[in-house]
Amino acid sequence: MTTTIAVAGKGGVGKTTIAALTIKYLAQTGQGATLAIDADPSSNLNMVLGLDLEWTVGDIREGLLTKVKESVTAGGAAMGGMPGGVSKREYLDYEVRSSLSEGIDFDLIAMGRSEGPGCYCAVNHNLREVIDTIGDHYRYVVVDNEAGMEHLSRRTTRDVQHLLIVSDPTQRGIVAAGRIAGFRHELDVHIENAYLIINRMPAGEIPPALQEAVDRLDVPLLGTIPEARDVTEFDFSGRPLVEMEDDSPVYQAVTGMLEKIL
Repeated sequence: MTTTIAVAGKGGVGKTTIAALTIKYLAQTGQGATLAIDADPSSNLNMVLGLDLEWTVGDIREGLLTKVKESVTAGGAAMGGMPGGVSKREYLDYEVRSSLSEGIDFDLIAMGRSEGPGCYCAVNHNLREVIDTIGDHYRYVVVDNEAGMEHLSRRTTRDVQHLLIVSDPTQRGIVAAGRIAGFRHELDVHIENAYLIINRMPAGEIPPALQEAVDRLDVPLLGTIPEARDVTEFDFSGRPLVEMEDDSPVYQAVTGMLEKIL
């Protein structure tokens, strides 16, 4: 059975950092191969995972539509087909599998740019099926979402076992996390468990006013991640976060939370 972990939160709270360290933990503990899905159009999860990224699903989608238009213009394949009798589903399956960035214990699919002005409904439906089929061959799927969760159900039809909602230690961040927590009930994707993670927490306990805001949410607080220089140093140098030392306070905090839920 595949376990899906989705990471969500407003922009700039450290979703990609937590997604990368989650993947590091899964790889280190030998729990099975992991598929990382970068659902953020900025597509930088590959950098923190130390993987090359040649093209994205967005590039594949645009390439498919271009091929179909060229075929129709030339009077060749019908609108539902492709040159040479290849179906759209077969084309997408081959191209998405070819776009996988492969690591030792984890692979990556990057969704890339969002849709342009054309009609994408049928293409996106096929893409969801292709990506879900690929994900079935992995023990874990970790999805790094763009800000919010509006596009999660457009990326996958699979159930999400664990939704990690990330906030910074501010009232604004907690309010945004609460909105995301409420929005999960409106998605087509079934979410079994949802948790709050507060990132970049200064030393000491959560301030009382912030704790009151946390207590009003309808998701439990899974834990906090301390404010630490090592993440900043990795960002400055461009080193992949999966190379972070195991005794890092940030990584120790992430592993402690994952051990609770997995």
